Amino acid sequence: MSETNEAVVIRGGKDLPGFHKVLGYEQVSWDEDVAVISVELQPHHLNLAGVIHGGVLTSLLDIALAQAGTYCPYPGRMRKAITLSLTTTFTGQCSGGVITVTGQKRAGGTRIFNSSGEVRDAEGNLLAMGEGTFRVRSGSESPEGVPV
Repeated sequence: MSETNEAVVIRGGKDLPGFHKVLGYEQVSWDEDVAVISVELQPHHLNLAGVIHGGVLTSLLDIALAQAGTYCPYPGRMRKAITLSLTTTFTGQCSGGVITVTGQKRAGGTRIFNSSGEVRDAEGNLLAMGEGTFRVRSGSESPEGVPV
């Protein structure tokens, strides 16, 4: 967990809302322009072939890439974004262990930003890459964001 942002606690582990809870990721770190999440794969993350489902990889990339452009250093507050486009390239498979997703903000203005990222397994093998364009939601433009 990042010690620089108490709001991260709300977005990691048992406190995740909705679909985020189904994914079950943990916030590894979250700073200006970069976010890292991880998840220990469970049977519900796997497809019929017994390997991680592409939708899980894409969803985790979507979260980390959006987070990369919405860091908020103020406890009890957050910044929000919506996905405008997301492209995922699948490069590997795994069926267990911990995977790590890293998102990096690459460019952007006050409302629109671009991020790229990757998913790696515990051995460092590349499982997927992604690129996305996001729009910061109204009220989230300033570093102070909005109340959680």
